Amino acid sequence: MDNKVFDEKEMRFHTRKWVKPEDLNPNQSLFGGRLLQWIDEEAALYAIIQLENTHVVTKFISEINFIASPRQGDIIEIGIVATRFGNTSLTLRCEVRNKITHEPILTIDRMVFVNLDKEGKPTPHGKTAITFVAERLLKSS
Repeated sequence: MDNKVFDEKEMRFHTRKWVKPEDLNPNQSLFGGRLLQWIDEEAALYAIIQLENTHVVTKFISEINFIASPRQGDIIEIGIVATRFGNTSLTLRCEVRNKITHEPILTIDRMVFVNLDKEGKPTPHGKTAITFVAERLLKSS
C-alpha cells in the first residue's frame, strides 16, 4: 500500500537564494511564482536524490501558505523534509524562511513526487527512509 509513514526528521535547509531585482513583483517584494519555481526545483532535486532516479515528477502540491513577503536583498532558505514514502511516491514538507532572522516566509504541508520508469509510468522505488549520499558512499566502500 502507498502509505509508509515514518518519524519526521529535522527540517534541513539546503538551498539559499538572494532576492534580486529581477525576482520582484510590482509591489517590490518577491514574486510568488519565482519562489514556487525555486521550491519545486529544490523539492524535485531532493526527491531525485532520495529515490536515486532522475525520472521523478511533481504530482501534487497542497495549500501554499504565504506568511511574509521577502524584499530585495533578503536571503531566503528553502527547507525540505520527507514525511512519507509510498510505493511509487515520496511526500515532502517545505518551509521557507529568512536566512538572517529565521522568520517564516512560506509553508507547504504536502508535495508529492512520483517515481517513473523510462517510459514515464509510475514504478516502485523500494525506499522506506531518508538516506544521505555520504551514507550511501560508506555502504558502497
